[in-house]
Formats: sequence, C-alpha cells, structure tokens
Amino acid sequence: MEFSVLGSFAMRDGGKSYLPSAPKTRQLLALFVLHSNEPVSLATCLEELWGNRVPRSAVQSLHTRVLHIRRALAGSVSVGSQEKAKQLLVTQHRGHLLRVAPGSLDLHELDRHVQESRRAQKAGDDLGVSSALRSALSMWRGTALSDIHAGPILQARVNGLEEFRLTLLEQCIEAELRLGMHHDLVSELGRLVAEHSAHENFHAQYMLALYRSGRAAQALDTYHALRETLNDELGIEPTPKLRELQTAILTANPILNVSPPQGRGLSLDLFSSC
Repeated sequence: MEFSVLGSFAMRDGGKSYLPSAPKTRQLLALFVLHSNEPVSLATCLEELWGNRVPRSAVQSLHTRVLHIRRALAGSVSVGSQEKAKQLLVTQHRGHLLRVAPGSLDLHELDRHVQESRRAQKAGDDLGVSSALRSALSMWRGTALSDIHAGPILQARVNGLEEFRLTLLEQCIEAELRLGMHHDLVSELGRLVAEHSAHENFHAQYMLALYRSGRAAQALDTYHALRETLNDELGIEPTPKLRELQTAILTANPILNVSPPQGRGLSLDLFSSC
C-alpha cells in the first residue's frame, strides 16, 4: 500500500485507489498517515475531527471510522484480509498506530532527496545540491492534503510542509545563483516575489539575479517595492543585510559578481574578462 500527501491525498495499491469516500474517515486516515509508525492518542483524534465541539457520540464514531479504514485496507491486494488490516492499523491503549513500510509514503522519497542534497552541500557540490533539491521540490503535486478538510492538527502539519517547501526552494535557488544561473532564475523569482510580497530572502535573490542579468534598475525597484510593503503591512524596515545588498547594487560592488559556468554566458558576460 502506498500513500501520498504532497498534493491530493492518495492511498493506492497496484495503481488502484482504496481511499475511503467519507470525508471525516479520510481526514482520520490522513492524520494516521502523517503520524505513521507513531501512536496517535484518542484525544488527538477527537481534537482533529471535532476541535472543541466534541459530540457525545464521538468515541463510537471514531471506532466506526477506524473499522472503515481497516475495511479499505483489507480490500487491497497487498493486504487482503481484515486480520492483516488490524496488523497495519493497530488499536493501542486509548489510541491507534498505522504501520507504513519504508518507501511507501511520498514523504520518505522526499527525505531521501533532502538527505542527498545535504551530502552534496557538505561536499561543496552546488550542482548536486540543485539536482537533489529540484527532485525534492518536484515531489509536491500541489498543497499538501489539498482535498482534505484539515482540523487543527493536520493544518499545523500542512503549514509546516509548506514552510519546508519554501525553505528547500530558497536553498535550491542559492545553490543555482552560486552556479551563475541568474538568467534562468529571473522568471521563477519574479513569480515568487509576486506570491510572497513580504518574503525578504526571495526578494534578495531576485535583486541579485536581476543585477547579474544587467537589470540593476529593476533590482532597485524591487527593493523599494518590498520596503513599501513592509512599511505598509508590518510597520518595519528591511533588514540590514537587505539594505547592504541595495547599497552594493547602487555602488556596483564587485562582490555581487559571479563567473557563470562554461556555456552559460549571455550578452554582458562576454565582457567579464575585459
């Protein structure tokens, strides 16, 4: 049985979906999957499904939904029976535990790519970092659990996964800027600053990519737009590091330059050795 959470929720075996149809049953299953191989307490289940409005029938309803999940598991070829389903979704003292085999959840593959990127980073291999992180980022098929009505527990995990995705994207772009791939990144970074209008790191990366692409004026416009957003929405100024980047662009500080890899030079890069 294979599970996917990085996008719409999926439970498949041999290419066939066995996901329960009832929304709250799917929600409960998603909770078990995101806490796979860990006990999930009864209190956690109740909070996720009903928040602070737990009905009197909640415990019995929860037990019924667990039975429905086991029935869905038992219907698959790889599980095949209620007995085996009980061995996968185990009832413990005031809680449940879902056993998920290594490699059977898309988060496992994501972690493999992330670990590969960290090894590459430790070795100073920016190309390896870029390759591994682009593979990691490609695992997302949209917002995590996009078709599940998330309660407070799941929503916190969904938010954490989105923050993790943005962190990986930042790290990937940093490696690619070090590789001299600024021309390739301008369009992507333009979309990112539009989507995350107060995100300083994306703005800094966009400014640097624009400057290295011979678009210093647009890089400075980007700084001023961010400053205005921060002032209007949060009442704060850009960080000192971002102000230093603005000054470096104004003074054409050579520290901002990078030699692009062979074969990636464009237009003004031809004059770098003059």
